[in-house]
Amino acid sequence: MKNSPTPGCFLAVDIGATSGREVICFRDNDGKLRFEEIHRFPNAMLNVSGRYYWDIFAIYNSIVEGFAKCASAGYRPESVGIDTWGVDFGFTGEDGTILGLPRAYRDPYTDGAPEEFYNIVPKEELYRRTGIQIMPFNSIFQVFRQTRSGFSPMKHASRLLFIPDLLAYMLTGRMVCEYTVASTSQLLDVRSKDFDSGLLAAAGITREMFPETVMPGTVIGELDSHVAERTGLHGVKVVAVAGHDTASAIAAVPAADGNFAYLSSGTWSLMGIETDRPLVSDKAFSMNFTNEGGVEGSVRFLKNITGMWLLEQCRKEWKLSGKDYGYEEIMTMARKGAGFRVTVNPDDPSLANPESMTAAISQLCRDKSGKAPADDCEMVYCIFRSLAVRYGEVLDALKELAPFDIDTLYIVGGGARNTVLNSMTEEVTGVKVIAGPSEATAIGNCMLQAQAAGLVRDRKEYRRIIAGIY
Repeated sequence: MKNSPTPGCFLAVDIGATSGREVICFRDNDGKLRFEEIHRFPNAMLNVSGRYYWDIFAIYNSIVEGFAKCASAGYRPESVGIDTWGVDFGFTGEDGTILGLPRAYRDPYTDGAPEEFYNIVPKEELYRRTGIQIMPFNSIFQVFRQTRSGFSPMKHASRLLFIPDLLAYMLTGRMVCEYTVASTSQLLDVRSKDFDSGLLAAAGITREMFPETVMPGTVIGELDSHVAERTGLHGVKVVAVAGHDTASAIAAVPAADGNFAYLSSGTWSLMGIETDRPLVSDKAFSMNFTNEGGVEGSVRFLKNITGMWLLEQCRKEWKLSGKDYGYEEIMTMARKGAGFRVTVNPDDPSLANPESMTAAISQLCRDKSGKAPADDCEMVYCIFRSLAVRYGEVLDALKELAPFDIDTLYIVGGGARNTVLNSMTEEVTGVKVIAGPSEATAIGNCMLQAQAAGLVRDRKEYRRIIAGIY
């Protein structure tokens, strides 16, 4: 007899630009909520003849491998939820076949696309309609460039699916368009929360390319029979959680009320506030803040900041030269390098995807002061100090725009464990910093599944639960 799912047991699939993991949520014998990482796998962009792609089939196989590990460990989750980064997407044909590999947002093929698009829709109007900050890799510019260049998968596409929706389709056979990840595309009307037909036409596509839009907490379907037989997980539902990883992470901020600022710290750092309505003003436009979708129809008013991408790329270089620094060693190195006081702008275009991150940072330092980091310790300190200074700049801007006073900054995600950077951030910003949970994305993912199962009512309730744990 096949084992049935265990009520109240949930599996979060959380995938970032450099790695993915699967985390199980369950109650132990004492009734306490537990989170356990079941599976971790690498993820990386593929560079094929100068084009950057995501290997969606490798990601799918890694997810299914994690399902099998989950079953082997004796867990039978009630449901599964998937969150990933935003803006990127893939295509399916008329018969449902996946067409090629999704292009990756760091592919320079969108260089210059925003300026071309402004000839059709002026920059100010684009922001007024979407509330989304202007970044060259936004979905709207990717679509625009793909339609204009005759990109083959686009030419033959019947449907466009954002990455978490594409993976959910591969697991269930059902297509949906989850709201929070769609909101990153700059194709949605910020007020109606639906696709803007005029912007779609300007980009070169139609509304028919997108399946129905669903809100976080919607059940998509069950794992298809092939996945169930392969993994041993039968009757498991797939839930559309907050498909954009930052939306899931912010859902897990353990705040008692809504008057807080957050910093979701990972490959990207995203600093913002949670509001009930979009903030679209001339000042927000000039400061390039964005209004993305959150849980229960809330708005994540935030700014994207390049985050641990800088350190991750440096660590790759160091590892190739035989220096594989661990996490605690990195913290020690940052303290040793504190004599180096030059900072750089983490969002400088030269740091987007350089061949050598250490060389790119060193050049920016030399351009600014004539002095580059003398060793790896100074390089680590430079990165951390530069991030802290940038956080301070963005928080000052956020204070001008927020409809409430900000005196507390919650840091969630992997960066919550970075005590050195968190201390710098508190020093630079002058506000109280509360760190944790570090597994906020997976926890928020699971809480949305619990809400879909009827075990919690709303985000206030599951934030109280999270605050009690952390």
